[in-house]
Amino acid sequence: MSVDIQAVAGLLQASLDPAQHRQAEQSLKQEEAKPGFSLALLQIVAADSFPQNTRLASALFFKNFIRRNWTDEDGNHRLPQNEVATIKSELIGLMIKVPPTIQAQLGDAISVIADSDFWQRWDTLVDDLVSRLTPDNAAVNNGVLQVAHSIFKRWEPLYRSDDLYTEINHVLEKFATPFLQLWQNTDQVITQNQNNPDVLKAHFSTLDLILKLVYDLSTHDMPPQFEENLPAIAGLLHKYLTYDNAALQSSDDEEAGPLEHARAGVFRVLVLYTKKYEEEFRSQMEPFIGTSWNLLTGLGPEAKNDVVVSRALEFLTTVVSIPRYAEQFNSAEVLGKVTEKVVIPNLSLRESDIETFEDEPIEFIRRDLEGSDEDTRRRGATNFLRKLMEQFEKLVTDVVMRYVDHFLAEYAKDRKGSWKSKDTAVHLYSSIAAKGVATSAKGVLSVNQNVDVLDFFQKHIAEDLTNADAEPLLKVDAIKYLYLFRSILSAQQWQAAFPLLVQHLNSSNYVVYTYAAIAVDRALYLTNEQKQAIIPRESIIPLSKDLLQHLFTLITKDTKPEKVQENEFLMKCVMRVLIVIRDGVLPILDSVLTNLVNITKVIRHNPSNPGFYYYHFESIGAVIRFAGPTQSDKLEASLFEVFVAILGGDVDEFKPYVFQLYAAMVVTSPSPTVSDRMQQLVQPALTLSFWDSKGNVPALNRFLCAIIPKAADQIAAAKQTEAILVIFQKLVSSKAYETHAMDLIETVVTSFPVTALEDYWMPMFQLMFTRLSNSKTENFTLRFIRFYHLVSALVDKGLGADFFISVSDRVQDNVFTPIYTQIILPDTQKLSRPFDRKTAVISLTRTLADSQAFVDRYSKRGWTITCQALLQLLINPPLPPAADDTIEDRDVDELGFGAAFTQLNTCKRPSQDPWPEIQDVKRWVGTTLNEADRRHSGRVGKFVGEKLGDQERAALQAVMAG
Repeated sequence: MSVDIQAVAGLLQASLDPAQHRQAEQSLKQEEAKPGFSLALLQIVAADSFPQNTRLASALFFKNFIRRNWTDEDGNHRLPQNEVATIKSELIGLMIKVPPTIQAQLGDAISVIADSDFWQRWDTLVDDLVSRLTPDNAAVNNGVLQVAHSIFKRWEPLYRSDDLYTEINHVLEKFATPFLQLWQNTDQVITQNQNNPDVLKAHFSTLDLILKLVYDLSTHDMPPQFEENLPAIAGLLHKYLTYDNAALQSSDDEEAGPLEHARAGVFRVLVLYTKKYEEEFRSQMEPFIGTSWNLLTGLGPEAKNDVVVSRALEFLTTVVSIPRYAEQFNSAEVLGKVTEKVVIPNLSLRESDIETFEDEPIEFIRRDLEGSDEDTRRRGATNFLRKLMEQFEKLVTDVVMRYVDHFLAEYAKDRKGSWKSKDTAVHLYSSIAAKGVATSAKGVLSVNQNVDVLDFFQKHIAEDLTNADAEPLLKVDAIKYLYLFRSILSAQQWQAAFPLLVQHLNSSNYVVYTYAAIAVDRALYLTNEQKQAIIPRESIIPLSKDLLQHLFTLITKDTKPEKVQENEFLMKCVMRVLIVIRDGVLPILDSVLTNLVNITKVIRHNPSNPGFYYYHFESIGAVIRFAGPTQSDKLEASLFEVFVAILGGDVDEFKPYVFQLYAAMVVTSPSPTVSDRMQQLVQPALTLSFWDSKGNVPALNRFLCAIIPKAADQIAAAKQTEAILVIFQKLVSSKAYETHAMDLIETVVTSFPVTALEDYWMPMFQLMFTRLSNSKTENFTLRFIRFYHLVSALVDKGLGADFFISVSDRVQDNVFTPIYTQIILPDTQKLSRPFDRKTAVISLTRTLADSQAFVDRYSKRGWTITCQALLQLLINPPLPPAADDTIEDRDVDELGFGAAFTQLNTCKRPSQDPWPEIQDVKRWVGTTLNEADRRHSGRVGKFVGEKLGDQERAALQAVMAG
């Protein structure tokens, strides 16, 4: 059935209406299956007859469609080849015609396509781009450059490799020279049209993209074409750092305009070139240092200048890190000027900051928080001052402390009217007191020895934590001070400070209580060198009921879904308290579950903040982990239905979390079986279409691996065993999913009776042998070896080496010999995990002890090489890893929208010892071989004497002697 373009456009329009968007998105997903759907989306994007917002929605849907459907896990195209070819040929032309907002969405789609196809499967692209460049048509050039930027920006985070450098060289050979010519042409058009605002603005958009591409093309090495033309490039960079034209000046003090974007783009290139290519760029540097100083002292405090000021400060910070340039600042007089004219103006609060604090508090926090990626003046000034301090610690300290004392004195004269002076003093002091980069886990780890951080806290900061009438922003400063220097406080000092933080959760001010939650979370995460909590769990348990209830009240103050999940910092604090109190949650379990379930019911209707719902589901995971062993029935009764509603309501973003949580409920329950309702989830989990979403696969697999050991009999009775092996077949054929495949098949082998799998052993082995033969990877090889040793070791279950050999013979006669001698034995030593090595020791020992095949078929050499492999493992016998119940932290900046998989750390699958009854491995080997020797009338001893060299014989005899 063909796609009805008008119907799709109608659905896209409906998806913009909050009342209809869920239903519209479901209908669009059904349309996706029709051939040519992606081309229909592009036709809607291209058609002027459709409303602008419908075209934008179509571009956005196209981008997400491409992300989901362009390639499979192994990089093969999912769409028909004619559709792939049409998309590639149409996209570039379309980018040239559409408005910038749509260009951005299509650009992201091109970036996804380029990840898999550029350049080998799209080797005509650069030629196509270059052929479309024009001397003076800004609209066409901007479309071309937007495509180039979408592709080349991918390079920056990538590690050096031959493939990457081949790609970069392929681009530079074709693109660099025409690109430089375009830059010259654009410069000429700008020069010739000083009094033509429309032409100027269009070509400044081109200039903005040119500067982005100069950066993209230079992230790994300076292109040779750039190095040959460096003086000209430096001249153009400097020209647009100082360029001014009333026609380009932004009339809005809040929004950056073309001039600001161009200057910020120049500084971004300058920072890169100063860091990476200082030697080549050295002769061009001086003019930029003077110009950046002039800009910093000349630009006003308006928000539109923020991006330029912060980038200029970043440039000067980079310059100061080079001793040759740093010497220019090595005097009290110069440092005084720098502090007064550059640092203080950009560190001090502006009216616009206070307005953001009051009107957009969550935005203020995200921008202000230490470690944020936001380019702010305050962060730029702080980093600049810290870099100066690295070079001239005592001198900078002395100069800055004069200003700190001055501002504190101003505050002392008029505490109500001059509170901003204290804010400036605290930020100046923090900038020089902290050394190095603050870590997300522990904050600042090293301080300036010329100041006393704790003394400053007691004299100037603590009062704002204890004074109820202190200015809200000074309270925030005080909380941030504790947050920043949290590792410098002793455990005893934290005992006094922590209750003050908790108290500020009661503040009526959004920023104050949110910063208090941030600081409480980080304080509870602090540990000493012995990994013991700085703030003991015992001191938190008595507070936990009120603390959690208050946090839940703050989260749900406004019941709209987007407001409930707005503040991820509060939810993270909930998670941290639950992780810290562990089974201390039991007395308050009902209240905690009620709150978590209610929040789930609200946010499932419109997931809008990935950070919030990640912490929310980690909180549920913590409750399951610590309450599951004693309250599994209550957990299941409370959570089961709301999770089923999520699965039934197609809340794709939540499905990977839900299956992880179901798995955790199964694993933590002490019952050896599962409830009927949990058993009923097996059938949906085996639905193949669920496994088509990449985000679902690890979570569904985790659920199956959790439930199969407790429900194998019911699964076999329901004739679902084959469906599980169909899932294994699907997973094992993909390199991306091979680990999940092997986790699943190991669970199947250890959970089902041998006879229940009678019809499946041959196809199971055939699939694995095919992978080894056709598309072997290092990871799959090691997992196959681990699987062999597991089967070989499970003699008591009716398996063992002889069983593995007999199944292998049924697949292909004598195929076991090359697999064993060329794969299993040589690479067994590569197994690194202690439990895997332990399984290998047990496997090889039981083979030597009882395998008939190794007596009858492989006695000539097989027994000898097996013994050699065993002795090799016993040189460093596997020891059980130390128990570690730490729950890791995650940086949510990496989380995005959509149904991607994110591991819940509270539900992480612990590594389990399949052989807990065997502790002293070496002694067990000796005992097992001695018993086998007696059982087989001295056969083992005879083989030891006949088949081993002197050294090997002595080593094995020593093991057998105990």
